[in-house]
Amino acid sequence: MSAPRIRALALCIFHHQGKILVNRFVDTQTLQTLHRPLGGGIEFGERSIDAVAREVQEELNQVITDIRLIGTLESIFTYDGKPGHEIVQVYDARFSDMSLYAEPWLIGHESDGAAFKAMWLDGGSFTDDSPLVPEGLFDLLKAASLLQ
Repeated sequence: MSAPRIRALALCIFHHQGKILVNRFVDTQTLQTLHRPLGGGIEFGERSIDAVAREVQEELNQVITDIRLIGTLESIFTYDGKPGHEIVQVYDARFSDMSLYAEPWLIGHESDGAAFKAMWLDGGSFTDDSPLVPEGLFDLLKAASLLQ
């Protein structure tokens, strides 16, 4: 078993008409539904801005533009019964293909090939029982006027 480590992540916020694009998943231990923007791990030697573009390309096969850093969060949590610690660079960006904003959801693929449905949700969709993660992201997006 490997030693616990801090994971560096880059997440991308896509916003449109008061909604953001998120992946919905369930913690198998607590059965809590969680929502997280698209993105993933930053590889060694890779800048976070490049990681977020790569992750969106890998997950949705889409090119993004107008990438800008919104902020950085530190997240200490338990997921599926295991402790986690992440430093998260949060970016805002736009899809090059503007037609994606008219779609109710987008089908993506995780690194293991598993499909997921990314949905456009408004701020009212996130509750204590079904939060937006990582912790602090909701407040960061409100402060940046990206979520109401």
